[in-house]
Amino acid sequence: MKKKIILSIILLVTILITIWTIWGNLTVGVTRYAVVSDRIPEAFDDYKIAVISDLHNAEFGKENESIVEKVRKENPDIIVMTGDLVDSNKIDIDIAITLVKQLMEIAPCYYVTGNHEAWIGIQYQILEQRLLKEGVIILHDEVIELKKDNELIQLAGLDDPDFTSRDSYEHLHILDKKLKEMTLSEDYCILLSHRPETFEAYVSNNIDLVLSGHAHGGQFRLPFFGGLIAPGQGWFPKYTCGKYTESETTMIVSRGIGNSIIPIRFNNRPEILIVILISSQ
Repeated sequence: MKKKIILSIILLVTILITIWTIWGNLTVGVTRYAVVSDRIPEAFDDYKIAVISDLHNAEFGKENESIVEKVRKENPDIIVMTGDLVDSNKIDIDIAITLVKQLMEIAPCYYVTGNHEAWIGIQYQILEQRLLKEGVIILHDEVIELKKDNELIQLAGLDDPDFTSRDSYEHLHILDKKLKEMTLSEDYCILLSHRPETFEAYVSNNIDLVLSGHAHGGQFRLPFFGGLIAPGQGWFPKYTCGKYTESETTMIVSRGIGNSIIPIRFNNRPEILIVILISSQ
């Protein structure tokens, strides 16, 4: 009888874990973060940013209606896309453009590249032209101003370092150099950059807020340990998802939406980020 009880418990736990894993791979959630700073202008208090990262051709509902409806419900001021809209292993630009068309109806969209855009060669030019046609603002190692009620913040964007070199040991130097060459003012700055592992470059350049992706949440999230593996960071990576703060810099990393080489996630539901700016002036 004792053996049967143990086997029954094991079977029940296995079933629950299986259901949890299936649900966590077939649905997308919304995760909210508040960023409080006295450097945020009062006009941008309660300013809402939706973050879409690492789509990798994923589809949640017909024409990604699940993603669109969740973003629409949040009613963001802007939508930012932090790379890997497509997947270099199975390029499908139409999926990305279909989603972008609908997101553009909700709020202005801003985009930076990821490593998969760097890996698709000439196809990237096709993707970029189609994004521009839809009205997406693409930030190629540049900064623009977002204005509201005569106040402003900076929105900067970095191209993925794989466009320059695929040697991961050079990536920190590449992004640090790009930031130093960028004409940044003293105003509050939000940086879109695909790579969380180069956090040191963002901190040394006094970036206020970084929005990133790439790590896929560590792919398999283990209780008490966090993510198992991430590109550019290897086993038990430091930056996988959530909020990280060092000195005056805060970085928020998305778990992303799609997958690439590893098709299954564990305890790591795909997510849309909603970042809310709070002025403490």
